[in-house]
Amino acid sequence: MDPEKKIMSMAGALSWRKSLRRSGKKLVVTNGCFDLLHRGHAEYLSRARNFGDVLLVFINSDSSVRKVKGRNRPIVNENDRAFLLASLACVDAVVVFGTSDCVGLFKKIRPAIYVKGGDYDIDSIVQEERVVLESVGADIKFIKFVPGLSTTDILRKISKG
Repeated sequence: MDPEKKIMSMAGALSWRKSLRRSGKKLVVTNGCFDLLHRGHAEYLSRARNFGDVLLVFINSDSSVRKVKGRNRPIVNENDRAFLLASLACVDAVVVFGTSDCVGLFKKIRPAIYVKGGDYDIDSIVQEERVVLESVGADIKFIKFVPGLSTTDILRKISKG
């Protein structure tokens, strides 16, 4: 499938979500910056997709990445990050968001399963998101990181030249 067709507005994602419900498909959702896409991201997303039938990835807009990671990030702009993610076979849809959290997105999309990386646990995820996810009946899962594969590690290697 053309990656561009997997990149959706929130309105498009909500329409897609309705069709998934009608067909009984289980929606898995994850979110993050996904700057400098690497093997660790690919493995994480592949494992996340295995929890359900389809995977939706919410990615931080460039401005929200700067708020989270600092003024020198993202390295890769939101359009390119969205395209790269949408190019992965395990990713069914991508939505770029500019808010500080996903509370409103989760209320609307109502995932069956929410997945977060192993640097988080139930107490360290955004607690307002947790409350919403639990209220819509989402199962919250955590996937361990692949050791040595992180954007921060890659940036350290680059800076050492």
